[in-house]
Amino acid sequence: MTDTGPHHPATTGPATNPVIPGFHPDPSVCRVGEDYYLACSSFEYHPGVPILHSRDLVHWRQIGNALADLPLPPGTPSSGGVYAPTLRHHDGRFHLITTEVGTGNLLVTAEDPAGPWSAPVRLPDVPGIDPDLAWDEDGTCWCTVAGVAQLRIDPASGKALEEPRPLWSGTRQAPEAPHLYRIGDWWYLLIAEGGTERAHCVSVARSRRPDGPFEPCPDNPLLTHAGSHSPIQNTGHADLVRGPDGSWWAVLLGVRPQGGTPGWHPLGRETYLTPVSWVDEWPVISQVPVELPDLPWELHPWPAEPTREDFDGPLPPQWLSVRDRPADRVTTGQRPGSLTLHARDGHFDDTFTGRRQQHHAVRARTRLDATTGTGGLAVRLDDEHAYTVEADGRRVRVTTHLGGQVTVAAERELPHHDVVLRVETAPAAERGPRTGPDALALGHERPDGAFEVLATLDGRYLTTEVAGGFTGRVIGLYAAEGTAHFDWFELQPLSQGD
Repeated sequence: MTDTGPHHPATTGPATNPVIPGFHPDPSVCRVGEDYYLACSSFEYHPGVPILHSRDLVHWRQIGNALADLPLPPGTPSSGGVYAPTLRHHDGRFHLITTEVGTGNLLVTAEDPAGPWSAPVRLPDVPGIDPDLAWDEDGTCWCTVAGVAQLRIDPASGKALEEPRPLWSGTRQAPEAPHLYRIGDWWYLLIAEGGTERAHCVSVARSRRPDGPFEPCPDNPLLTHAGSHSPIQNTGHADLVRGPDGSWWAVLLGVRPQGGTPGWHPLGRETYLTPVSWVDEWPVISQVPVELPDLPWELHPWPAEPTREDFDGPLPPQWLSVRDRPADRVTTGQRPGSLTLHARDGHFDDTFTGRRQQHHAVRARTRLDATTGTGGLAVRLDDEHAYTVEADGRRVRVTTHLGGQVTVAAERELPHHDVVLRVETAPAAERGPRTGPDALALGHERPDGAFEVLATLDGRYLTTEVAGGFTGRVIGLYAAEGTAHFDWFELQPLSQGD
């Protein structure tokens, strides 16, 4: 395994959900010895499928990306791309199977989850999305997909060994995210149902054989927050894992709606942890708590990640670009200690690169040298929903990109080429049924460091409740014209526990 650095000294104390905040949907987890590894969906972003590492199921750190060498095709739409991976460890290797929408399912393997990962093995005979892998005692590899259907495959070649057959379709709409497990004398088939919005839920069936027939649990759905007052909603897409003490737990996705009605979740779908117990050989998944119960094992936090990136080397694995990251347009090698972006056709997506927003209240800052072009700071939900603040050495402007319409919200003369651009998000100042989730202030800093706000914009338009899709906000940098050089980028939370 890769040496991923030291932990802080082991501690005990309260742990809170989400365990992985901000745009980390569709979690799949596996345990190898004392270590846990987790993969999430990445959709239109590159590099694809983040891989995270933990020693306690609570504290996670990204160590790589499983599809780091797989750029997405030009024109891949927002919320297209890579869906719902399953991560498993079998016969000494990590196996990750996932869907590239429009191209089909694929499988990659690695000895070290931090990489390198193998070239993709394409699975042309595996239909649908949300593929899962499980092995029986004879070494047969069973692949189960949304729907829910199943077939045996050869994972080395990608060859299907039989035709897909229906397995169990659940009890509600949109049966998806299947995971198959051998636990004791039973094979359990865990699925998500109800769609990934407020009606999302988790259900289960069991069989004595991996290929069925499966009997549904009489208490389905095992978990849903639909109709509840919980601040955590849309719970589903779960995966089971054993804790350090042998107890059972589930990782799953959920959201934290903010503001008035119907509620908006600006950070996207996040990863949560909740206990699992067993009654009459059926799993019982607890409602997802904000504060986790006292855990019967020591916690092992990672050192805090730096809030500032000085671009002294390659971009860390947490940095995302849209579809691809061509070295001739995005580089830290042209000017030492800077990120250099070369614009192509003027749309901020073409060079955009940034970090997931993981807290509701954050401050993002960057120093831009606009001597040779126009560049800026963007808060992006998708290619048609973003707020930007940019400078060209003469003027600084705030622009809204909403539903294909690009509008200058504010503009001001700027007498110098070197400028610090800034964005801050904060809960809306007033509360009411029509209050949005937050407000975004965009502008630049004066020479004395004071924040000159050019525009304050409603955050609801950068949420999936308005824009649709499956992603969350990403905050980062872009070039609109010519070449833009960024000396550093800073992203830090403004409050704790959000």
